[in-house]
Amino acid sequence: MVARWAKGSQDGAPALKKTASDLLSGPKRLSMDPVHLSMSSAPLVRHSDRPRVMSKSGHSNVRIDKVDGIYLLYLQDLWTTVIDMKWRYKLTLFAATFVMTWFLFGVIYYAIAFIHGDLEPGEPISNHTPCIMKVDSLTGAFLFSLESQTTIGYGVRSITEECPHAIFLLVAQLVITTLIEIFITGTFLAKIARPKKRAETIKFSHCAVITKQNGKLCLVIQVANMRKSLLIQCQLSGKLLQTHVTKEGERILLNQASVKFHVDSSSESPFLILPLTFYHVLDETSPLRDLTPQNLKEKDFELVVLLNATVESTSAVCQSRTSYIPEEIYWGFEFLRTKTCGCISKNTSEM
Repeated sequence: MVARWAKGSQDGAPALKKTASDLLSGPKRLSMDPVHLSMSSAPLVRHSDRPRVMSKSGHSNVRIDKVDGIYLLYLQDLWTTVIDMKWRYKLTLFAATFVMTWFLFGVIYYAIAFIHGDLEPGEPISNHTPCIMKVDSLTGAFLFSLESQTTIGYGVRSITEECPHAIFLLVAQLVITTLIEIFITGTFLAKIARPKKRAETIKFSHCAVITKQNGKLCLVIQVANMRKSLLIQCQLSGKLLQTHVTKEGERILLNQASVKFHVDSSSESPFLILPLTFYHVLDETSPLRDLTPQNLKEKDFELVVLLNATVESTSAVCQSRTSYIPEEIYWGFEFLRTKTCGCISKNTSEM
């Protein structure tokens, strides 16, 4: 089994908007203050060829190759395989499944009619009752299969009591295709109902900073909820991925160390109604305790940040992810403060 991951890349920095509606404005340097960074853009982040396990948008760059029977494993877990398909493949599979079932059962109906002698050339015998009325070609058998499965029932083609095999086939077709429709409809609903798109409306700061907070050196990131609907039971955690060599000389490619974040002085579930700043204290228990301004860019690690939350409107659990490499972490910087404006209550009354 071989695991590979793609090289990360950063797009060019977008233009900064100088409007009061921005949550955070662009970077600016003050005479005595540290450099301030924007949450929504990072003009100081340059292109990096460093391989990364996870992209900035939270998608895994790992690809596992050379696994025997991997396609069989996908087929055994058909439900997840179909749900994870892209929409274009799912729609193609949806259309192909129905067309194939119509054609397959149409061929069987045609074979039954052929064996019964319903397709003999010339005028039909006066006392001959066909298995299926008005089916005298493969096209007619296909149309009968389509009309039966979709319950169109135009009234021209109909099955008779002459052939028990045709009756049994009709019952089998309706049962089998009903199960197929249930499966396909279920996968469509499950894919639509997934909170994946909701997780995309949770935005992380493009870069992280290391600065002092209450006299302690902290790694700082910002998170914002872009929707008005609230997220409950929010939990933010981090995983530091880096190569680790044990005392026995074993080289662990992706050693995972937990990185704990907190909001202000609380580590409980934050109230994510405004863009919040999360802190990780770089103390003696931190896996990042060895970082210095001199060796930060030389380190080889990736910090994966995960936010788990429950969507208030659907009670579905969603997870938003991002990652930071050393080139996206700045020492001696801080984020600009969130800008707020006055709001007018909708519930007003007169005395």
